[in-house]
Amino acid sequence: MQSSLHRLLALLSFACFMLLNAFGAEVLKPIDLWPLGAPGEKGGIGEERDMTKPTENLIAGKPVIRLGNVTNPTITVYKPAPRKDTGAAVVVFPGGGYHILALDLEGTEVCAWLNSIGVTGILLKYRVPKREGLQKHVPALQDAQRTMGLVRQHAKQWRIDPRRVGVLGFSAGGHLSAALSSNVEQRTYPKVDEADTLSCRPDFAVLIYPGGLTVKSESDKIAPELHITSNTPPSFLAMAADDPVRIENALFYTLALKDAKVRVDLHIFATGGHGYGLRPSNELVTTWPKRAEEWMRNRGWLEKK
Repeated sequence: MQSSLHRLLALLSFACFMLLNAFGAEVLKPIDLWPLGAPGEKGGIGEERDMTKPTENLIAGKPVIRLGNVTNPTITVYKPAPRKDTGAAVVVFPGGGYHILALDLEGTEVCAWLNSIGVTGILLKYRVPKREGLQKHVPALQDAQRTMGLVRQHAKQWRIDPRRVGVLGFSAGGHLSAALSSNVEQRTYPKVDEADTLSCRPDFAVLIYPGGLTVKSESDKIAPELHITSNTPPSFLAMAADDPVRIENALFYTLALKDAKVRVDLHIFATGGHGYGLRPSNELVTTWPKRAEEWMRNRGWLEKK
């Protein structure tokens, strides 16, 4: 257990080192989301640690940090070099089936890419695994709503435009992005402080190989926790047709957004599977970061203001 923790810390330190040297980024100290503890959190699920097993596959030839037993959610802010900083920010939700968090593959590496295009990356380490007696996404949605308020509360301090704060999620993190995007009218927890009076609505959402958006057994109707309206933010989706999570998630969610008159861009690639993050390969689906950058730039979110 101790060696796993040392490995996790070493990998995260290396990621931060690469960020600072490659992009001139500034990594701020992690911030606890809940000053008095997360709502309803009882603990007792074990020590937070890297759950990766020796038999688990490498992704693009590299290992993945699979962080589990998260009871104390945090956000870490990755600032781009001042000369590149556009003022835009994106909160990143790693995936992992609401069981673990793919912390580097779909977290720190994503923040590094965001920094490279002038965007502040804000990595949310949300609570996993699912809690007994609650729907799998409930604690994570509380963490996500709280994060959006905190980001807007600290916008001036972090040199962020509070009107250009998006979300980017992978797999279960894609579901969390959709859940946050469609639950913006009220918080799902009691108010903690003034951060919870600020809007938790993302200005835009990027969903990469999202799962759980539809109910397969009910002709792929939209999942009941997703309340799509005309106020749901503009969205970008990318997925491979051979993804075992099922492309129907992206297809039917896109149609629901279209019916609600929400602007949506959908990119479907023939092959590529699931869980590649933004590690490049010979699969065209791994070019999604360029497509997402073009989309954000076209919509004006990457303009310096």
